[in-house]
Amino acid sequence: MRFVTFMYQGRETAGIYTDGCYPFKDVSGKGDMSLLDFIRLCENEPVPGFDTKNLKPIEPDRLLSPIPIPFRDVICLGKNYADHAKEVVETKLETQDSDFIPKAPVYFNKRAYPAKGDMDEISLHSHLTNMVDYEAELAVIIGKTIYNIAPNQAEEAIFGYSILNDVTARDIQTKHGQWFFGKSLDGFCPIGPCIVSRDEIPFPVNLDICCKVNGEIRQKSNTVNLIFDIPYIISEISKGITLYPGDIIATGTPAGIGHAMKPPKYLAKGDKVECEIEKIGRLTNFFI
Repeated sequence: MRFVTFMYQGRETAGIYTDGCYPFKDVSGKGDMSLLDFIRLCENEPVPGFDTKNLKPIEPDRLLSPIPIPFRDVICLGKNYADHAKEVVETKLETQDSDFIPKAPVYFNKRAYPAKGDMDEISLHSHLTNMVDYEAELAVIIGKTIYNIAPNQAEEAIFGYSILNDVTARDIQTKHGQWFFGKSLDGFCPIGPCIVSRDEIPFPVNLDICCKVNGEIRQKSNTVNLIFDIPYIISEISKGITLYPGDIIATGTPAGIGHAMKPPKYLAKGDKVECEIEKIGRLTNFFI
C-alpha cells in the first residue's frame, strides 16, 4: 500500500494512492488526519484495508513529502556502503583518520523541518556554499514505540519505506568537522514520493537504488550491500533511544557522490536530481 500527502484545493491532505489519490477521510471512516497521525493510529492495530471501488480518486494539485514536518530529526547512517565508505576516506571528507569500513555504525542527525517533497525546488544556498551534493538513500519509517529490541523484532517495528536525498554542502561538512550543519540547510532533506507499507517489500530488504543528475546515472547499487543492515540498525539505536511511530531512519548512500568524481561535479542551478528505489518509485527535485 502506498501512502501520500498532497495539496488539494489549497489544503494539505493525506491518504492512499492506488489508481489515484484517496483522502483518509473518504476511505478510513475515521475522519481527516495527517499521515503522521495515521502511522500513530496504526501502532497498536494492523494497517486497515481500504475499499475504493465505489469512490472516485482525486487529482492532487501537487505531492508533498509524506511527512512534511517530521517531529524529530532524521537519524542517518554515514559510510554504510563499502564503496561509499572508501570514497569518503579517499576524498578526505572526514577530518580524522579512518578505516575504509567502519567497525561500528556512523550515526548523525539531519534537520528536516520541513521536508521537501517530490518535484519541489531546493535552494543551493549559493551565498553560503558552492559544493552542494546528492545522496540517494532508503528511508525506514518506524511504526511502533520500541526500546531495546532484538534484531529479529525489527521488521515488526517498521511502518514502511520511502526515498530520501541526503543533500549535503561538502565545504560546510568538512569545514566544521561534523556533519549536522552541512546536511541540514533549509530544504536539504527531500523525502518521497510516498511511503510504501512494509508488507509490500519482502524482508530482508533487497532493492535496487540509483541516483541520476540531468539523466546521467551517478549512483547505482542495491540495499543488500548495506554494511549494517536494517535489523541491526534499528536494534542498536533502540538499545538506548526510544523510537516512536513516525521516526525516520536514513540507511546510507552508495558510491557515486559528485564530490568523489574527477573532477568533482557539484550541483548547479537548474540541475534535476532523481533518486530511484525499486518498488518505491522516484523522488525528483530541481535545484535553484
